[in-house]
Amino acid sequence: MSSRSSNPSPIRGFLADAGRTIVPRQGYRHGPLPPILLLLTVVTGIVDAISFLSLGRVFVANMTGNVVFLGFGLAGEVSLSVPSSLTSIGTFLIGAAVAGRLFCRFVDNRGRLVAFVTSVEAGLIAVALLAALLAPSVESVHYVLIVLLSLAMGFKNAMARTLGVPELKITVLTLTLTRLAADAAAGVGLKAFPGRRIVAVLAMFVGAFVGGLLTLHVAVSAALALALLLTGTVAMASHYLSRAQPPWTRPVS
Repeated sequence: MSSRSSNPSPIRGFLADAGRTIVPRQGYRHGPLPPILLLLTVVTGIVDAISFLSLGRVFVANMTGNVVFLGFGLAGEVSLSVPSSLTSIGTFLIGAAVAGRLFCRFVDNRGRLVAFVTSVEAGLIAVALLAALLAPSVESVHYVLIVLLSLAMGFKNAMARTLGVPELKITVLTLTLTRLAADAAAGVGLKAFPGRRIVAVLAMFVGAFVGGLLTLHVAVSAALALALLLTGTVAMASHYLSRAQPPWTRPVS
């Protein structure tokens, strides 16, 4: 066999890695979790678009941004709300803390964990959608939406940490991009999941782009409805796929 055939090009390797993330091969250790987490990353982009563009320059998922905004707000930047940033950070932490207390019930089945968390997330987004539809304006339910969405994102981020799927953290992309660039420069190669990292970044971008379009040009409720649809789909799929307790549902050792 020629060296060319035994050493696939970087582009082919990258595309293969991306393809395996979107459609995992049979018997993969993490089963359908990579595409599930990609969909949830899209949802993250959508809800952060909603919160930043319509809830007063605040994030409900990206807590790094909120900490920076909090500093700017305390320094005197009038376009940023200190109470909004504090509310988002506080409720996000509460969601993550509650999730940590509840996750012990699902320690032996990662599929049930995903189904539970996404069901809770879908419920919180549904209440947020209802509030947005019934309120006279988004501004009148400003803090209600921040609280509901931040709680949902805290739950979801705690789940991603527990699942332990490499390079799919739902919210944190700074480290993903850093690893992508550093590993490429160091010649680490396909062991570093380059395709998966790019797909994760693209998932966040797509969510932010679509969420931004809907929020700016249609309505906040339209963006919330899309987030609810995607999250509900993941909840139902996770429940169905994990019923027989296939190998991928077992916790990472």
